[in-house]
Formats: sequence, structure tokens, C-alpha cells
Amino acid sequence: MTRRWAIPLLLVAFCLAFLLPLGSHGLWIPDETRYAQISQEMLLSGNWASPHFMGLRYFEKPAAGYWLIAIGQAVFGENLFGVRIASVLSTGLSVVLTYLIARRLWNDPRKSFACALFYMSFGLVAGQAGYANLDPQFTLWVNLSLVSLWFAIHSTGRERLLSWILLGFACGMGFMTKGFLAWLLPALIALPYMVWQKRLRELLKYGPLAVVVAIAVCLPWVAAVHAREPDFWSFFFWHEHIQRFAGEDAQHDRPWWFYLPMLVVSSLPWALLLPTTFKQAWLSKGQATTGFLLLWLILPLAFLSISKGKLPTYIMPCLLPLALLMGHALMDCLENAKGRLIRSNGLLNMALGVIVLLALVYVQLKQPVYENEPLHLLLAIIVLMGWIITNALQALKPLVWWAMPALGLWLLVALLPAALPNSMVFNKTPDTFIARHTQELAQTRHLLSNDLGAASALAWRVQRPEVALYNTIGELKYGLSYPEAAAREVGLEDIQQWMTQARREGSVGVVMRVKSEDELHEIALLPQDGKRYEEGNLVILIFAQAQP
Repeated sequence: MTRRWAIPLLLVAFCLAFLLPLGSHGLWIPDETRYAQISQEMLLSGNWASPHFMGLRYFEKPAAGYWLIAIGQAVFGENLFGVRIASVLSTGLSVVLTYLIARRLWNDPRKSFACALFYMSFGLVAGQAGYANLDPQFTLWVNLSLVSLWFAIHSTGRERLLSWILLGFACGMGFMTKGFLAWLLPALIALPYMVWQKRLRELLKYGPLAVVVAIAVCLPWVAAVHAREPDFWSFFFWHEHIQRFAGEDAQHDRPWWFYLPMLVVSSLPWALLLPTTFKQAWLSKGQATTGFLLLWLILPLAFLSISKGKLPTYIMPCLLPLALLMGHALMDCLENAKGRLIRSNGLLNMALGVIVLLALVYVQLKQPVYENEPLHLLLAIIVLMGWIITNALQALKPLVWWAMPALGLWLLVALLPAALPNSMVFNKTPDTFIARHTQELAQTRHLLSNDLGAASALAWRVQRPEVALYNTIGELKYGLSYPEAAAREVGLEDIQQWMTQARREGSVGVVMRVKSEDELHEIALLPQDGKRYEEGNLVILIFAQAQP
């Protein structure tokens, strides 16, 4: 692939697979509705220092990630595209970084293209690109810091100084997006690499410049949030770092080996290339290039495996070096006409697609998941057939059509959300249901919900964060612990009195999730004279103002 066509092809694929579908489906709970609402609240309140979720203190993350989502909404509107554009652009910039460092490492346009294509078609990366959360942003800053590190230690003069400055900037932005891990990961790789290369003096000479820049980037916000919310650092440091890393009651507790199978799943549709990639990397580990990439891949993976709290997206900063190693290994296979492994990869993916397609047909015949949804079912079949055909082409001519699985993956990312059955969409994207009744809900005086995902979707759609929380607390436990937030909680024993008082003051809008016995009991305690709308397990109730 020549320089002339590599970047245009990736750009077209990026626009069609990632940008175009952004507004085609509602916000997924719990993450997307939460980040949409927090960033919208920054726009509405003007408080850009301390994050608030539905009007309550929410100190689980710093502010910079919310800033970028808020800027997206400010520029493109408070809509689905505006909420998700920060994740897409972050992913796109990480693809650019992959291309740039591959060009610096090998000066081979084919390898640069292959590495960028691999990164952009890794299942985890592509799946998160159109998903509004902080992981694509944090991954960008980690990627930028480590790409800058490589440029810094393999450059001279002005370029070296600029690279160290850029490294510090990336660390500062990463810290303000997710915290101290943004400082730890570059240090975790830079120190052993520079010791191995006997260049520790250079690190000690220029490293402080990056530290000063990182502090300068962070300091204004650090001072502002401390002045506004002195308790921020206590909660953020102990709860989000110490407890999540080592606490026995850490969120998302997983075994130490959790990320090993996740690395395989994350690299689909290229998983069968992993053994060859690791074998070649291990054999050439003595080379500075390969050694750096292995440190970048293995050390963060090992550190994250030690942590008690684990989520699949935490390993995203490990995927750029994997893409580089895989692109390097693949080009060697192509140059030596070794197509057997590439063919096997296509056959494996094709078999997975056939199995899923047969399972869908079987389930649909036995107990339909698509009920009166011919278009959705057709889209699902098109997605699976696209996956099967593209991987069959790779298996048929592996040395020519080696890149085809990327097309199958991008087709899946672009169309799968629109191909999901209503039974899933209705329950997992409540903002689409709420959007159809926004006008009625916006005219109410009070809002109430028994589900945080639905409540945040409601708050975002009507641009009113003060939604009363009916028998639910969840991740707002800390924010609700402040005395001034007590009125936001409505218990089972208080609901009838709350409704009576609220209806005296005006109309009331309620969004309820009703799928369990407890939730059936919750809705039974509400008045029975409201206007009712239902979709999936969600219910919207509009209660008129009570007559005096």
C-alpha cells in the first residue's frame, strides 16, 4: 500500500464506520447517559471545575474528560453526535499516532498502513470509538505520552525538546481525565527502557521538563477544584485509586488472569495472528524497537492485572503497541509469502460468523428475539453475512485480501446497533423513549425516577438535573451524603407524601423501570390517575397538578 492511498482509505473507512453512525442509536446506560448529563451540566451551570451528576457532587473522575464531551455538545449541539464526537476524535488521533510511530520505527509505508489498520479494526478500539465514555480519551493521552517518549529519546535538538514538552502535556491531560495512572504508565515504561539502553542520565536530564509541563497543565484545575470542593481529593484518591486497586470490596473485582483472555477478544478479528506476533517479538526482544514495544504492552498489562478492580476497557492503552507488533509480523509474512496463518485467521472468523448466524436462525425459530421487526432482523443477517464474506475472502486469497476482516468489523460496528432487537434497545437506551415525550416532561414542575440510567437520560433530554431519586442511590451515594442533598432521596415510605406535595406545586413527570417485583411495588405506590406511556420495561407517567 503506497503512501498515496493509505491515509485516504483509512480516512474514508473512519468516516463511514465511526462518524456516520453516531446519531443512529440512543445513549446506552449507564455510561453514555451519565457522561452526557455531567458534561451538559457543566454547560448549564458554568461550573467547569468540579463534576456534578444530576446536581450532586460526583468525584469519581477529574474534569478534563467531561470538558471534551461538553465542548462536543457546545459545538455540535446537545444531541447524540455532540455527546459521542470526543470519543470518535480521540480514537482517530490514536490511529494517526499509530501511523506516525510506525513510520518512525520502520520507514515502510506498508507497515505504517498495516499497523494503523490493525489498531483501527481491533474490536475493543472500534467498539468504544462511538461510545461516550472516558476510555478513548484516556487511551489517546497515554498513547501520545508514549509516542512522544519514543520521539524524545530518538531525536535531537529542537525536536527532542518539543517531544519532552508534548510528553508532559499528554501526562497532564491524562491525569485530568482519569487520574494518577496517566503519570504511572509512562514512568513504568521509560525507567526500565532507559536503564536497559544505558541512557538513565538522559532521562534524569530531560524528564523533569516533562514533569514541570505536566504540573503546569494540571495546576490551574487542581487549585480551582480544591478551592471549590476541598473534599474532592480525599474521595478521588482513596476511593478511585487505593480502594479500586487494592480494596477487598473494590468495584468490578476480577481474577488476576482476567486480561489474558480479554487481550485475545480485544484483538478480534486478528486473534489468530497473536501467537506469531508474540513469537517474532520475543525472538527480536533484544532490539531497541521491539523491546520498547514489549515493555509498553507487558508492563501496563501486568500492573492492571494486579489491581483488584478490572474492566475490559482498562487494557486499551496496551493495544497500540500490539498493533505495531502485529503489523510488523504480518508484513514479514506477506514478504515471505507465508499465507497459511492468515488463511487460518480468515477461516476461524468465518466459522465464528457461521455459528452465530445459525444460532440466530435457531433461536428466532424457537423463541423469536425479533418480534415483528423484519428490518432489524435483515440488518443483523447483513452484518453477519458481511463478516462471513469478508473473512472468506481473506481465507481464499490471504496474500491479496489480508485486510478484509477489517471491513467486516467496521460493517459490524456501523450497523449492529441499528440491528439489535427492540427488546434490548428499549431497555438499554431509554433516552430514545424519553425523547418522544420530551415536550410533556419538560413542562412538568417536578421529575422523579427509580433508575439512575433512566434518570440521567431524563435529566439530559429535558436539561434539568434535579430529578428526585425514588428508592435508588447507586453510584450517587457519596453525593447524597451531603445534608443539602437529602431532599433528592424519596423512599418507599415517603413517596405518597412526596407526590401529594409535588402535585400541589405543579405537574409531575415520572420515568420508571418496571421489571422486578420490587419495582412493581414501587409503581403501585404511585397515584393511578397519570397519563401512561410504556416501552419495554420503561414507563413514563405524567401527573397533572392537583386541584386545590
